[in-house]
Amino acid sequence: MKMKTLTLLTLSLVLSCSCASAPQYFRDSESKLPFSSAVRVGNLVFVSGHLGRDKTTGNAPADVAEEVRLMLDAFAASLAKAGMTMDNLVAVQVHCTDLSHYTTFNDIYRKRFEKNFPTRAFIGAGSLLRGCRFEILGTAAD
Repeated sequence: MKMKTLTLLTLSLVLSCSCASAPQYFRDSESKLPFSSAVRVGNLVFVSGHLGRDKTTGNAPADVAEEVRLMLDAFAASLAKAGMTMDNLVAVQVHCTDLSHYTTFNDIYRKRFEKNFPTRAFIGAGSLLRGCRFEILGTAAD
């Protein structure tokens, strides 16, 4: 009986979040790629993968810390377009081509939050676009 009640409660919550309004799509005005940088559905925002690219070259900067900062700036800008901040994040995935950069990433990442941290997976990746070492995507809620 408890499981059935929990299942119904969970389903009700998902439906209320997902069906509250039509999706809103937020695109990066400079991008010609076939995807949105964020999509808002009800009180949830799904943010596409973001890279830390130098705006001049379009590639990853040589400095790892600068790449992380650029990536998080772009990610936060997509959240802002959808009316969210980093503190609204509930789940994040970070793909990284070299796990030895874990500490550098965390030192910068932790400074982007005022309150609680979202859940997170830090995943080893083979290679990423434009020579980037990191890609981040996530889900936010208000």
